[in-house]
Amino acid sequence: MTIEKILIANRGEIALRILRAARELGIQTVAVHSTADEDAMHVRLAHEAICIGPPSATDSYLSIPAIISAAEISGADAIHPGYGFLSENAHFAEVVEAHDIKWIGPKPEHIKIMGDKVAAKKTAGDLGIPLVPGSDGAVEDIEIAKQIAKDVGYPVIIKAASGGGGRGMKVVENEDELETQMKQAGTEAKAAFGDATVYIEKYLGDPRHIEFQVFGDGKGNAIHLGERDCSLQRRHQKVLEEAPSPVISAEQREQMGKVCVDAMKGMGYRGAGTIEFLYENGEFYFIEMNTRLQVEHPVTEMITGVDLVREQIRIADGRDLSVAQEDIVFSGHSIECRINAENPKTWAPSPGKVTGYHPPGGMHVRVDSGLYAGYSIPPYYDSMIAKLIVYGRTRDGAMMRLARALDEFVIEGVETTIPLHQKLVYDEEFQSGEYTIKWLEEWLEKDQD
Repeated sequence: MTIEKILIANRGEIALRILRAARELGIQTVAVHSTADEDAMHVRLAHEAICIGPPSATDSYLSIPAIISAAEISGADAIHPGYGFLSENAHFAEVVEAHDIKWIGPKPEHIKIMGDKVAAKKTAGDLGIPLVPGSDGAVEDIEIAKQIAKDVGYPVIIKAASGGGGRGMKVVENEDELETQMKQAGTEAKAAFGDATVYIEKYLGDPRHIEFQVFGDGKGNAIHLGERDCSLQRRHQKVLEEAPSPVISAEQREQMGKVCVDAMKGMGYRGAGTIEFLYENGEFYFIEMNTRLQVEHPVTEMITGVDLVREQIRIADGRDLSVAQEDIVFSGHSIECRINAENPKTWAPSPGKVTGYHPPGGMHVRVDSGLYAGYSIPPYYDSMIAKLIVYGRTRDGAMMRLARALDEFVIEGVETTIPLHQKLVYDEEFQSGEYTIKWLEEWLEKDQD
């Protein structure tokens, strides 16, 4: 390993996850942190820690000059961006590489292409990935929009080209609504992302959200590590993920995995990536590609035995993939619950001091979290404070283990979404595996009644 010191340009559980992988490879670690995170677990455990600014993410975790300065001061020869913050910022990747620091992530040009949803859709189509019927690119003219909507059939969905998280996204039921909704989507997109560009797709009625984990070595070789089912969402935010999907057959996995691998080989893709699909009536439709590690990567690790962060570091170091496709064996079932510091009924954030903390344990139970008793959860960042991941030989076994682990999980002093997951795991429809991306919000509405 020629990488000797990694600066972790992130915080929370993902910073800790990267730190652990690096230490297991014998690599020194540098934690960067805002003043609000000086007592964070990754800061305590890193070989070195550097404060890069005040609590505001804009002035700390999103400050490229501050992070580069920290890398130069510490002598870090590689930077891992984690997820969120600057992880899919092509300019940051370019700046890192321009300073002769290794970027533990995809090539900047691939980040740029896949970060623009219109360019991503065109690239995916050119690479043979199935697309949702819709516009070939950005749509500005209302008459063209009307013709596209008529061709694919209502309802359609208008999406922000630079967007995510449901912003700049409008479902249109008929032609009378189209012009108004297009304008609203463009206005929202401009406000949220600084780009009013929108495009149109056929709106799928009740699909599942299925994503494939891919890895490339940047030299034309690539593999896939199967799919994750991320259909349990609230307001386009994932709540619980599992692998493999309860509804995907081994034949479909092999077929779609090959499509994804061939595309990554065609791109010369480097590092970890996730290709996201909507799945309905046996058909897959490309949504987007995330050019980074995903929050839900542990479920893939549990069923394949492959350490994805270690693999990212190896690839950034110029190594070949450590496994070939024929080496990947899918075994058992894994489920991940995202635990947020939020009221489980109102979803209001609940920052504050953790007065008591006891994570669950036992065979095949994993908790990714930076929490400890006495730690104060700051109010400035994402409310996710832990991920509970379990493994079982079967899906039923994984659910039983999840129920037991949730009952053991104690976080005192703040409100959390643990009670929500405790209800969810016993729901018969969830247990059947027949849910779609609409199911959880409908379930939550019933739960409020």
